[in-house]
Amino acid sequence: MSEKISTDILILGAGPAGATAALFLAKAGIACTLIDKAIFPRDKICGDALSGKTVEVLRRLDPQLVMDIAAKSTAVGSFGVNFVAPNGNSLKVPFKKDYHEMKIAPGFVEKRVDFDNWLFQMAKASPLVQTFEGTTLRKFTKNEEGYLAESQSGQLFQAKLILVCDGNNSQFAKEIAHQSLPLDEQCYGLRAYYQGVSGLDEANFIELHFIKEVLPGYFWIFPMANGGANVGLGIRSDVLSKRKLSLPKLLDQIIAQDPKLQERFKQAKMERGVKLCSLPLGSRKRPLSGDHFMLLGDAGALIDPFTGEGIGNAMMSGQYAAEQAALCLQEARFDAAFLKQYDERLYQRLWSELSLSRRMQQLVNYPFLFNFVVNKASKNKKLQELISCMFEDLDLRAELKKPSFYFQLFFK
Repeated sequence: MSEKISTDILILGAGPAGATAALFLAKAGIACTLIDKAIFPRDKICGDALSGKTVEVLRRLDPQLVMDIAAKSTAVGSFGVNFVAPNGNSLKVPFKKDYHEMKIAPGFVEKRVDFDNWLFQMAKASPLVQTFEGTTLRKFTKNEEGYLAESQSGQLFQAKLILVCDGNNSQFAKEIAHQSLPLDEQCYGLRAYYQGVSGLDEANFIELHFIKEVLPGYFWIFPMANGGANVGLGIRSDVLSKRKLSLPKLLDQIIAQDPKLQERFKQAKMERGVKLCSLPLGSRKRPLSGDHFMLLGDAGALIDPFTGEGIGNAMMSGQYAAEQAALCLQEARFDAAFLKQYDERLYQRLWSELSLSRRMQQLVNYPFLFNFVVNKASKNKKLQELISCMFEDLDLRAELKKPSFYFQLFFK
């Protein structure tokens, strides 16, 4: 029989949520065990955009990390987003009003194969983080000490606390935490890498195209290092099922039939084909913890319902879970009632955004209203500045939920 490894904290999954949790634990002087079924570097299907929340968490870990990612040849700094309405009109919104004066970008775009490996190797280098790659845990047994987990090879891990970070298809989240999502709280995404897409923004603004055939989702183009582009589309799973759509065919159709995109992709070449994935949306509050466990990142369904952002939310959950784990060890408490603090703190930070994004996702179902907002904003500098500020100020962003906001747009 394999030797049993005992650990206070077992982190299941070494993506952004798991690696971030391990790094924050190590920063606090706390040892942990980090396990992933893959061997790094490994690919992850994603839009590859690293938001301001990602930068915020990196800065909390170590301000130098932001400087490091800015200097990486595999990453590009992104200074804003270009919203393209269903009628084809666009609205460029910087992440910061004074972005022209910024030395370090407020956001970045980097392939997940590079970003995730960067985070994982930092965690792996810590003497306080014991790592296991190519290891899949298939059985979890609750006992007096916490959970006993068994790998596919029979390796045993005993933990007082499990941080569940192994994504949308997490066995633990489904079987132990009983997580299940209806189709309207899931999204299906397609990603492809291209070279030669023309018209990319000089400041690497990411592009969100709200094309009628994809609503309430969108088609995206994200500039990348070396002149490349991450191109894809995301659409809610219930809509995809109802319309009986094929995402690869829809991608080809959009590029071939949209006059502007057709021109921009005339010389473009796809690299290594398309890849598909299912994404869990944070459309409602659901339990994120229980006796001896916490759910992080995609395992806790924390993806933004409107933008599809998952990395920043996952890393933020990693920070909060690490802080809660430290409290658990300090108080020698791992029960559900004590761990509920994690749910409360994380939702206090994220729920305003997630609930607003749910409303925004519903707004996109009314193309005429979305067209109107973009048209109005493109001609009104003060409104442009207001929308720009909404990326930084949640109170301002909450104005989008109020009927009075649209009343003023129509009649002013």
